[in-house]
Amino acid sequence: MGDSEAVVADSSAMMDYTSAAYNSAGSGAYSSQATGDPTASGGYPNSAGQEGQSSAMYDGNATTVENGNAFDNLGGASAAPEFVDGSAPTMSAEEERLWSILRANSLDFNAWTVLIEETEKVAENNILKIRKVYDAFLAEFPLCYGYWKKYADHEARIGSMDKVVEVYERAVQGVTYSVDIWVLYCAFAIETYGDPETIRRLFERGLAYVGTDYLSFPLWDKYIEYEYMHQEWSRLAAIYTRIFENPNQQLDRYFNSFKELAGSRPLSELRAAEEAAANVSGPVSEADGQVNEGEVHPDAAEQMQKPLTAGSTEAEELEKYVAIREELYKKAKELDSKIIGFETAIRRPYFHVRPLNVAELENWHNYLDFVEREGDFNKVVKLYERCLIACANYPEYWIRYVLCMEASGSMDLANNALVRATQVFVKRQPEIHLFAARFKEQNGDIEGAQAAYHLVHSEISPGLLEAIIKHANMECRLGKLEDAFSLYEQAIAIEKGKEHSQTLPMLYAQYSRFSYLVSGNAKKAREILTGALDHVQLSKPFLEALIHFETILPSPRQIDYLQSLVDKFISPNSDGSAADKEDLSSIFLEAAYGAYSSYGSNYAAPQVPTSVPQIASYGVYPTTTYPMQSFPQQSYAQPTAATTLTPAQQPPPAAAAAPQAYYGGPYY
Repeated sequence: MGDSEAVVADSSAMMDYTSAAYNSAGSGAYSSQATGDPTASGGYPNSAGQEGQSSAMYDGNATTVENGNAFDNLGGASAAPEFVDGSAPTMSAEEERLWSILRANSLDFNAWTVLIEETEKVAENNILKIRKVYDAFLAEFPLCYGYWKKYADHEARIGSMDKVVEVYERAVQGVTYSVDIWVLYCAFAIETYGDPETIRRLFERGLAYVGTDYLSFPLWDKYIEYEYMHQEWSRLAAIYTRIFENPNQQLDRYFNSFKELAGSRPLSELRAAEEAAANVSGPVSEADGQVNEGEVHPDAAEQMQKPLTAGSTEAEELEKYVAIREELYKKAKELDSKIIGFETAIRRPYFHVRPLNVAELENWHNYLDFVEREGDFNKVVKLYERCLIACANYPEYWIRYVLCMEASGSMDLANNALVRATQVFVKRQPEIHLFAARFKEQNGDIEGAQAAYHLVHSEISPGLLEAIIKHANMECRLGKLEDAFSLYEQAIAIEKGKEHSQTLPMLYAQYSRFSYLVSGNAKKAREILTGALDHVQLSKPFLEALIHFETILPSPRQIDYLQSLVDKFISPNSDGSAADKEDLSSIFLEAAYGAYSSYGSNYAAPQVPTSVPQIASYGVYPTTTYPMQSFPQQSYAQPTAATTLTPAQQPPPAAAAAPQAYYGGPYY
């Protein structure tokens, strides 16, 4: 098995995000498995059974990371965080204040950093207290590699080496495709372990994931520095050979350094490791492309199997030796020329809570497009993982990753990405849960889909119109019309209890339209809207929906009734703006006296008014509330023979919610 195959085969295990890994019970979350060898990941969570766990986060009993609250086991907002033994730490007034803030909003990054500083200041040598704050913080922000380093440093100072290894193991599982965390882990190993093979195995483990990263040079530099320190010239030469197989920001520097090495050491010293590799893996003489022990990278093997000319001089042999590597270098430079534009446009390759600019977000999409067209599955996976470090807060990239893996037939990776998105990185954003619901339904997990909708209704964004529409549509697809109607009725009952609900008018409008489309009962549909007038104030969006819904109903149409409502809204004493009144008057006149039957076919429904500012097209860092209530665009074309429709003959309720961009098929 070569490098590419090995990484893909193992990627599911290394990208694990089980909630146990970040259980806020602190040190008890992990049993102490450190054995003195940081290269063995056994004993830490893996993804066995991960696919089966992917719907468990919606079971209503999720804890800690699963439901997005790192404080659920702390006993309420006034409770102090407890240690594993059940004791409560003594906290300063500032710590109390900050913990209280974070219980209300565990995504307040600034509050976390201040709390960590305060805890470090007052904790002194209380490692349990330090563990508690770092475990809770890193459950929310596992991509912050610098804080993993600080956590490990605390363990090294007042904990134990086993605990340091444990922290680094959690770190490389939390941010597997980060060059920086592997550099830190390897630096720790160099300082701690005396066995060179143990250290080399850790380097190889990291390079299997990030060695082809365009910005992987810090890890390669650390490896080169280590072998140079031990004067392992053949190993050093083999490292350079492997570097030349892929584009790298520092490729020119590496090639110049290699030529210096080749000119300063006898060729026999440079070949030693390669000859040893050939004895293990076959007649490969000049490349140590090893990623797994006893294996040689197949591309390197093909390049290096060229026989040397009998009787050639040392200088000639050296020239051939260098020339073979120069060919690798030139090929890497050719690919470099194709991706350099994408790479230089990446201004922030690391994670931060601040939003990325639109240009950088678009660049990631373009880069992913390019790599997907190239067709190398391993490179596709690695680029997505790189992207999702910088773009972790954007659901669109998680959705794209899941769909790409699904299209590639890699459902384990698709489900793994979906779990990470919904449990950790964008868990507070309704969009990802609505996608998860549709994805699960499409793949036969109806209970998981229903639970995903329930999570949005109950916790993420209660009353979100889009979620109600999509959930009702799914129940309709399943033939459960009464359940679908019940969803609307329950949502309406809840919104009635709110003062000045902005959702209620459009909820009535959607319910009326849905009821008519699935049952063909125009009387019931009108009754729903008529009943709404007792509970909602007249507004432009609601009246627009009323007018254009009337266009799909059978005759006789209630033009006089509609006109009375419009007149009331546009009267001088009403609260509507002059612009809204003018627009609505025009809409009504065109609908009532123009091409009445076809007017609505091109009508795009308005956005529901909201007091929350609209966000940019790529969103912002997730907040605890959904940024805007949107009501999907409608197609108000009049259905054929609407009055005779039965549930068995009904048109699909696709009109109740427009197809999502992340679906290629006719989903609604």
